Amino acid sequence: MAELPLISQQALQIWNAGVQAVDSESLVCNAIQISDKALTVCGHSFSLKGQENLLVVGAGKAGSGMAAGVEAALKGSALEKRTTGWVNVPADCIRPLSLIHLHPARPASLNEPTAEGVFGSRQILRKISSLNPEDIALVLISGGGSALLPAPLPPVTLDDKKSITRLLMSSGATIQELNCVRKQISQVKGGRLAEAATCGTLIVLIISDVVGDPLEIIASGPTVADTSTSDEAVEILRRLIKEPQQVPDSIWQILKDDQKHATKLVSSNKANVMNHIIGSNATALEAAKQTARDCGYEIYSLGSENEGTAVETGVELAELCLKIRDGAGPVSRPACILSGGEPVVDLSSTQNPGKGGRNQEVVLAAMQRLWNEEISKICILSGGTDGEDGPTDAAGGMLDSTILQRAHELKIEPDIYLRDHNSYPCLAQVGGLLKTGATQTNVMDLRVALVE
Repeated sequence: MAELPLISQQALQIWNAGVQAVDSESLVCNAIQISDKALTVCGHSFSLKGQENLLVVGAGKAGSGMAAGVEAALKGSALEKRTTGWVNVPADCIRPLSLIHLHPARPASLNEPTAEGVFGSRQILRKISSLNPEDIALVLISGGGSALLPAPLPPVTLDDKKSITRLLMSSGATIQELNCVRKQISQVKGGRLAEAATCGTLIVLIISDVVGDPLEIIASGPTVADTSTSDEAVEILRRLIKEPQQVPDSIWQILKDDQKHATKLVSSNKANVMNHIIGSNATALEAAKQTARDCGYEIYSLGSENEGTAVETGVELAELCLKIRDGAGPVSRPACILSGGEPVVDLSSTQNPGKGGRNQEVVLAAMQRLWNEEISKICILSGGTDGEDGPTDAAGGMLDSTILQRAHELKIEPDIYLRDHNSYPCLAQVGGLLKTGATQTNVMDLRVALVE
């Protein structure tokens, strides 16, 4: 990205402040206190007698930083010597740690389960089911955990699971519908990881990447009792998949087996399970808000629970900027509009979607809406806090007057790129891609729009 105008530099500064506030290593390190006699996590103390072992397991895009946070918190303590671990993370998040093994469960920018992920999940299940009652398990969960913690329930294969996931996503399934089906065909999701634990205490630290922070949905709730049923999963498949024969036979077989798929509950006679959310989109939004205030902007926050489609989100954001520019908005200039959440890209409008992600599509939709507008004092930035936007190497995109002018000079036709969901090559041509690399955290998306 070329040298940015001042307004764009400030938008990026505000966005970065939000991401830094949910730094996974800091969130975990701050949640843990240790002494010779007690381990305290999120204010809850557990007495240490000197015999217990601590097993750290987990999965997610923030897993590397979270694991590093555990090691930092335990450094120099007696418990450090009795700590081991295994956490599944994306390949580009691997770093050397002393106690906890980071396992590359999928390649970078491929947000789907792999054979490496299945291997790692089996290792986690083996370790957590081999603990003694006096031992403690610390589970680290963050966004992307569903794809990074795959353990299909036989006879469902990895290919079967990938097939049904792609089918549901291309059919417009919500994250809730997708997770309902995934939980019914998994050995770890929907509370089954906690069910496998043989220790007395299981503590879960969670960085949320889901609107409203529902524990059951984040990473498909591996440590949370599942209230969904096989009947609900069957209903979702029949409603969304127009040709039932596209669903692998193994999945129909599993879902119709009432004995295996009664409602799953985390067993009360095993581990004492405590789930704690330590970071969320609201955390990032609050930090962005403070930084924007420090920069002299009046804040208009749309909150952390925005969904809808990426195109709708981009158009609405652009129109709100125009209203504020023209003195008809909810706040006066200079203004900062903040928005969190996770819109979707509706791929049903084309048979051959191009390359891009929801944040890039938000910006492209804003570009189309502002095509004939004067935006010298407007900047719109939309980025995934994990540094990944769809199957691309960009976190999202940015639009300012310089980028819009370049699009005009190149005679870009935003409507064609939007029609084909092909935002990446469009923004790449005009210098509008936001590239950060993996941030090792994940609290959905953060949008910053400035109007001076």
